Amino acid sequence: MFRIFKEKSFTQIEPINKGWSSDKKYCVTKANGKKYLFRISPLEKYELKKHEYEMMQRVASLGVPMCQPIEFGICNEGVFSLQSWIEGFDAEEKIPDMPLSKQYQYGIKAGKILKEIHSIPAPSTLENWETRFNRKIDRKLKAYSDCPFKYDQGEVFIKYINANRHLLKNRPQCYQHGDYHFGNMMIDNNGNLIIIDFNRNDFGDPWEEFNRIVWCANKSTLFASGIVNGYFNEDLPLEFWGLLALYIATNTISSLPWAIPFGENEINSMRKQAKQVLHWYDNMNNPVPIWYSNEAL
Repeated sequence: MFRIFKEKSFTQIEPINKGWSSDKKYCVTKANGKKYLFRISPLEKYELKKHEYEMMQRVASLGVPMCQPIEFGICNEGVFSLQSWIEGFDAEEKIPDMPLSKQYQYGIKAGKILKEIHSIPAPSTLENWETRFNRKIDRKLKAYSDCPFKYDQGEVFIKYINANRHLLKNRPQCYQHGDYHFGNMMIDNNGNLIIIDFNRNDFGDPWEEFNRIVWCANKSTLFASGIVNGYFNEDLPLEFWGLLALYIATNTISSLPWAIPFGENEINSMRKQAKQVLHWYDNMNNPVPIWYSNEAL
């Protein structure tokens, strides 16, 4: 076992194999019975992980309910971070089984938390968003073009993307969690919503952060609606929907080539998701998805 575990006097070590991160993750326990999340990354990611940890500290200082950053450093095995352990349940598994009003209220809470995260500004030296995201679009369209697999109606996404690039002009930028959906949330034993896994954090358009909402809407349309309504405090600008559809279309078109290394099941999952997105958006003819509701429960 890693030397760092002995140095930290952990009495119990349990590997965690969930999630997409390449980090090695463990639930570790001290002699007093207190548990922590311990993550190890390759040493070459030092600067990236240092920035991630420092930004987590900044988010935590806002009072955001999250895994609390406790310690960061270098060990023989790479770069490590120690975070608080959350006792509770995966939100993705718990929320869809709740009463409808409860699903919506947790969504409202998630939206308000996201708004707080987005209060952290992006560096003033950051390249403008229109240029940055257009470059990302070009890269993702090329990856799809080069991909040996295609969606049945992939051209519908491509047409919408190219017709709506102008929406990127003059968009603001802020700090982003980077993967905000209820797969990265927990319900603790006191019923509080807790945000986890900031390892994809970035800076960008705050509205781009909603591009993962499709994974919430698949299982709880009321939770997804709550996120939107909680974020905007029910004062929702109409231009939000057209831009979000652009981000979701871009994300969807790139998901197929992304899935290939993970095998047939993941490829089929992305095909299914693409069909669902087209259904929600009436083949990208209506920027407001049919799952959305602005009626409070």
